[in-house]
Amino acid sequence: MRTVVQRVSNAEVYVPDKDYRASVGKGLLVLAAFTDGDEVSDLEWMTKKISALRIFDDDQGVMNLSAMDVGAEILVVSQFTLYASVARGNRPSYIKAARPETAVPLYEDFCRMLGEKTGRPVATGIFGADMKVSLLNDGPVTIVIDSKDRE
Repeated sequence: MRTVVQRVSNAEVYVPDKDYRASVGKGLLVLAAFTDGDEVSDLEWMTKKISALRIFDDDQGVMNLSAMDVGAEILVVSQFTLYASVARGNRPSYIKAARPETAVPLYEDFCRMLGEKTGRPVATGIFGADMKVSLLNDGPVTIVIDSKDRE
């Protein structure tokens, strides 16, 4: 599992052809992708890591507080392109991205688990839809996390 976690002042996902919109205020925009071989343990590790990530400022302006500490809102958007390979040629290959029959249940479980861990509802996009995502990155703070590369 691979994520891009962005601290945001606000973020929104819009799906024009479904007239669907989800948004958050101060919190996190999490772009999430899955690969074959991802298991519940990857979701658990990622959920724990994201919810405890100390990237919000404390009273002294030091990034010392987690999403749980500040009651951050969270928007999760599926993004299989995080597994793009550009090693050969100029057209990205997405062969490492899990197929929808594998990725959809992982995405749904991840969103549910993240909501349970933080004690807050998680806003989501629509898996596989053509989504328009807008955000105001706060900082900017952007962190890439891969469950297969647990540094």
